[in-house]
Amino acid sequence: MHWLLVTFGAETPGEAAWLIFGLAGQLMFTARFVVQWLASERAGNSVVPVAFWYFSIIGGLIVLIYGIKKLEPVIILGQLPGVVIYSRNLWLIHRNRAREADPGAAP
Repeated sequence: MHWLLVTFGAETPGEAAWLIFGLAGQLMFTARFVVQWLASERAGNSVVPVAFWYFSIIGGLIVLIYGIKKLEPVIILGQLPGVVIYSRNLWLIHRNRAREADPGAAP
């Protein structure tokens, strides 16, 4: 494992921890595609389950934090808009579910 971390530029335990943190974010972000694919296969149609948005926001936030820590403008600018969009999608989903649960409630 040590050679792998050194290969990716982690020379201290702190750098290794940040590398693992960033990789975990990428894995979470990648998992969203697996979730979406499996949901679509089950439905026999292209669907985007709520879990897709949770994986998106968690992975996006982790990678964004990693980019900020590393001062990587490409990562920061690449992830920041996505995190806003994922948050908005989750907000819309939950707002619409609340409306469906209580149709007499104010918008």
